[in-house]
Amino acid sequence: MLYTTIHKKEGDRRRVSDSGEQPWWQALPVEWRDMAVVPLYFDLFRECELDAERVFGYDPDGVACYYAHSYLVREPRSDDGEEFYAAPAYGESVVAWLLRDQRWLIHRTVRVGEDCAGRGFYSFSESMPR
Repeated sequence: MLYTTIHKKEGDRRRVSDSGEQPWWQALPVEWRDMAVVPLYFDLFRECELDAERVFGYDPDGVACYYAHSYLVREPRSDDGEEFYAAPAYGESVVAWLLRDQRWLIHRTVRVGEDCAGRGFYSFSESMPR
């Protein structure tokens, strides 16, 4: 079931009730999957004017147990000095899972430049990333 509420200033907000609709486990290492708290529903926020998205996942008690955001900054470029296009300049994606021991496992990928696939790395935190 999909609930949609449009906020003019905040972009597009969607509540997704089925965890199968969000790829919350996609970057989660297999060896950590048993430790992660499984989200049952999600709040999805999309910015209409930017290439940006934020997702919160919640456990049965309504506590945040999954977090993700991604954004892409574009800059004007031209191959011939006459026609311009918006090329990727910088981007970031973060995915975080609440573990059963109350730590957050965080995967962050930073992309610089048009052709850069980015490099990802994992870290732990006592709090959810923002």
